[in-house]
Amino acid sequence: MDSAPDAPATDVTAEHAHHGYITDKEKYLNRLRRIEGQARGIHKMVDDEKYCIDILTQISALTSALEAVAVGLLDDHLRHCVVDAARLGGPEADAKITEATQAIARLVR
Repeated sequence: MDSAPDAPATDVTAEHAHHGYITDKEKYLNRLRRIEGQARGIHKMVDDEKYCIDILTQISALTSALEAVAVGLLDDHLRHCVVDAARLGGPEADAKITEATQAIARLVR
């Protein structure tokens, strides 16, 4: 009987161990596969000596696609990992907020 009260805490702990994007994992994997295809397409364009502006247009599309994935992952991280850490408080919360701030800084460079 003593183990019953611990069971919900273990479930909650296990839930916190998952990354925020886990519910959208397939969506992210599909987007990344498309991005891989775009990168291969750009490689082929260079190999085939296509017009520079056409290649740059495709690079811009690839960059936008990568940024969309990054923003989605950041949103998931903020909504799950950072919010969970903030609820717990303490140094873990401070660390998660600092980590998120640094990730945002890298994205806007």
